[in-house]
Amino acid sequence: MFERFTKGARAAVTGAVTHAERAGGDVITEEHLLLSLLDQPGGRASFAVAALGLTDRRDTIEAAFAEVRRRGGLTRADTEALAGIGIDVTEILTRVEGAHGEGVLTGGRGNRRRWFGQRPFTAGAKSVLEKSLRIALGRRDRFIGEEHLLLALVACPGAAADVLAEHGASYGAVERALYGTGGHGQALAG
Repeated sequence: MFERFTKGARAAVTGAVTHAERAGGDVITEEHLLLSLLDQPGGRASFAVAALGLTDRRDTIEAAFAEVRRRGGLTRADTEALAGIGIDVTEILTRVEGAHGEGVLTGGRGNRRRWFGQRPFTAGAKSVLEKSLRIALGRRDRFIGEEHLLLALVACPGAAADVLAEHGASYGAVERALYGTGGHGQALAG
């Protein structure tokens, strides 16, 4: 599949590895893929993230991911679903952090062995990569570009999709920013 990636998409995946390394993470997550896409200049995805105002709100995006990590990876949807059955995640988090220290649910960093120094992709990050292929095929593109990665990030349920939605980047909004109002099947001019 990686051979179908454009230069920009490969740079985004490589950048995700760099983000994971800088953060001291043991794995490469959807968060790392998104942050790497926010760093990519000059491609379709960079145009879309700029048009949606995401580039200017990088600090709030990173803060939202920090809050997801603080909740032990629970998304806003997870938290709301649990609240619907009477479980207050905020209360539980407060009690756990009171007993064991702030940030205890963020998980340990640097304590797992990596084979040959490589960090694996999480199941969620793998799903994003696989979904990007399906999106490209659905659009009849012969390549996987960073725009397909961005669409996959908003299409796959999880923290990245939640954070993007909180910042006004739903699947429809991203698709309109990439391809105009016609969306599916249209190619971006230029």
